[in-house]
Amino acid sequence: MYDFVHKNKRLMQLLLALITLPFAFFGIDSYFRAGGSGASVASVGDYRITQEEFTQSLRERQDALQRMAGGRVDPSMLDSNELRFAVLDNLVQQRLLFERAAKAGLVITDRQIQDIVSSVDAFKVDGKFSYEQYEQLLKAQSMTPLMFEQRIRQDMVSEHAAHPFVASTFVSRSEAANLLRISEQQREVSYFTLPVDRFLPQVKLEADAAKKYFDTHQDEFRVPEQVRIEYVLFSGEALLAQIQPSAADVRKAYDENMKRFEVKEARQASHILITAEGNADSKKKAKAKADEIYAQVKKNPKDFAALAKQYSQDPGSAANGGDLGFFERGSMVKAFDDAVFTMKSGDISQPVETEFGYHIIRLSNVRGGKAKSFEEARPEIEADLKKQQAGRKFAEMSESFSTTLFEQSDSLKPAADLIKAVPQKSGWISRNGGDSPLLANPKLLNAVFSEDVLNNKRNSEAIELAPGVLMAARVIEHKPSVIQPFDQISAALTKKLTLQQAGQLAAQDGRARLTALREGRDLGKDAQVTWSAPLLASRGDPKGVPVEALRQAFKTDVSKVPAYAGVEVAGGSYMLVRISKVQDAGEGAKDKQNAIAQTLRQVAGQAELAAYLASLKQKSDVKIRKDQVEKKS
Repeated sequence: MYDFVHKNKRLMQLLLALITLPFAFFGIDSYFRAGGSGASVASVGDYRITQEEFTQSLRERQDALQRMAGGRVDPSMLDSNELRFAVLDNLVQQRLLFERAAKAGLVITDRQIQDIVSSVDAFKVDGKFSYEQYEQLLKAQSMTPLMFEQRIRQDMVSEHAAHPFVASTFVSRSEAANLLRISEQQREVSYFTLPVDRFLPQVKLEADAAKKYFDTHQDEFRVPEQVRIEYVLFSGEALLAQIQPSAADVRKAYDENMKRFEVKEARQASHILITAEGNADSKKKAKAKADEIYAQVKKNPKDFAALAKQYSQDPGSAANGGDLGFFERGSMVKAFDDAVFTMKSGDISQPVETEFGYHIIRLSNVRGGKAKSFEEARPEIEADLKKQQAGRKFAEMSESFSTTLFEQSDSLKPAADLIKAVPQKSGWISRNGGDSPLLANPKLLNAVFSEDVLNNKRNSEAIELAPGVLMAARVIEHKPSVIQPFDQISAALTKKLTLQQAGQLAAQDGRARLTALREGRDLGKDAQVTWSAPLLASRGDPKGVPVEALRQAFKTDVSKVPAYAGVEVAGGSYMLVRISKVQDAGEGAKDKQNAIAQTLRQVAGQAELAAYLASLKQKSDVKIRKDQVEKKS
């Protein structure tokens, strides 16, 4: 799409993301630390990254990941130590960039911050900036204007400091061309599999082979220590069913946040662009051409899309019949914007002049432009209020839940009764987990196999699986680790050893055939190879070629074809691979070279930025308090 369709709104998107974060239930970890405003998780020189700053950033990252996955991510996956340290590392990098930019004299003035804040629609009432609205929205996210503005300042400075690395990396044409050649090259592949079953009759195991293997590899046959547990889950989400906001609260929320329920008008338009240079002669020719096309469009409006494909000089929209999609007022340059928002659906404008040339515009559709009524907004408001009230109730009840588990440690029932839950029972689980992600949580496993829970038969403490999700457990049955009796596994072990030897024979036979093929020797009547039908495949489009064959085909030297390769595959079989033809990328594929070059520049730029940040970290006094970052068992 042509450049002016969407102005640079990256920073605006960042600001709106900060102030419209969906509600997240308070994690019990954050709840217990609420009073520790002086605690820090890391320091960069004299600057301390506080526990609150880290917790807020972690919650934002978790919310973003949940939104990307449509809420389908297991909450325990969003509270891993890997994610925690990645979030902290990002905060450290931001601070390093901020300090480097500050030393270089890069300053974001208060006036710039004010201009940015005052331009955010969410902070406006009746089209004008409202400090009360600004303060209220930030308060809902536990932020003050000072905190928010400092965050904007730091993000802008950090982005400016990083920009030279990610935006100015050079990639040669030969690099892009070479990657294009590698990614688009096709090889004609056929394959032949020597199945392991064919060699089973040739295997002659010693009578005591299985027993000898068992005696020397007993750890392979050890059944790990296992437990069955009783457990109870407590989450903010589970409290939702117990909460119903009052009609007065719903009405008040609507009245105080009416701006939120406005549906802005958006319009869908198509255009035919005839570009013009800055000189008068060029503009005159472009205007004449636009007038000529306009006459055709007025004569046959249904041909608009076809004429856009034929004549429009906007490469981004011409192929789509000139369609620009839906956009709100202010998204386009003024002359284009003014024309679109004075038209009626179906209208076609005379050529409109902008800095890019002349546009013939057709308005296709109009949507929005009014606010939701109270009844329309009621379900959304009620859902939000329920989440907020459930979050507060969860935070209030979490301490009582933990205390009950400790004070009445011989049973889960009192704690379960407190939260109106029913204890559940698991199947057998080992230190490596059970048959569900819930029972594989490291925090849970550490707790149930601890001395206090396993041997003393007490309740575990309240385990935070994820923000807003607690679990408690107790052991109801325990089986120590044992070695399986030989009689129980002898048949399976004999089969395993037989397959291993058959696989060795298959590989031996396959390698002999491979050598003969490469040397051009006759394989003999009994060793003939029946190749599969040849398939022209690429790295990105296997065309049905097995992954093992494809991998070998593109690892093999094809300076001379046919070329041959071989590989042992899963189950013990051996696969022979033949490459009979190599076809390099055609002329059409070279259109991808610019996109490949752009990708390489981005990757190289990120690598340079990472190297720069690593050097800054080495030169700076960066200290990490791992005990404050890691999940608590």
